[in-house]
Amino acid sequence: MNELIKQSEIISVLPDGSREQGEKPLLREHSLKISVNGEQRFNIICTGEYIKELTVGRLLTEGLIGSAQDIESLVTDKDGHTAEVVLKSDPINTNEYHKLPQATWSDGEIFALAKRFSEGTQMHRVTQCTHSCFLAKGSELLFCCEDIGRHNAVDKAVGHAVLNGIDLSGCMLFTSGRVPTDMVMKTVAAGIPVLVSKSVPTADSVETAHKYGLTLICRAYPDRFEIY
Repeated sequence: MNELIKQSEIISVLPDGSREQGEKPLLREHSLKISVNGEQRFNIICTGEYIKELTVGRLLTEGLIGSAQDIESLVTDKDGHTAEVVLKSDPINTNEYHKLPQATWSDGEIFALAKRFSEGTQMHRVTQCTHSCFLAKGSELLFCCEDIGRHNAVDKAVGHAVLNGIDLSGCMLFTSGRVPTDMVMKTVAAGIPVLVSKSVPTADSVETAHKYGLTLICRAYPDRFEIY
């Protein structure tokens, strides 16, 4: 984790006008360029880990692939700043979204994940600069990741599932971020029937979730959650 964080000198200003000098750990930004069949598609500012997962997750949630089987090859440079993807055919580029399968979950599973989520993740504890995302099946935590952007963190979790042959129709996502419509659509595109957040949705995202049969659970804490 050390290469992802840099110590920076700071001056803290207090209400009485006094100053305190010190150091603060800050997250380093990482740039990633993703090309598909020789054409640059995405330029992403992220954290420099789980680059392949982020790449595959972004392709799936943007509708360029339907599964890992659509990928001929995926090559990243040694520093993870470029990802070159070759597909077996032209990108799907589909804007078709389908009704999600019936969600299966229990109150106990949500509370267990919320408790685990409230314990925080490593980089966030150090820097307070990341969003987190869990991929879970029932009460089993399958994958945990962090990123500067909440959308990137979701894509990393989705990409992990795709690369490891995990059936997303039986999974749920737990995110730290607010839930606008584009976050809902990422989840729908991935075929995940349950999206949980410790934050809040928008009115539009709730309507979109209803349209596609997404179970949307927000303000999820160890002692309560809300179903929208």
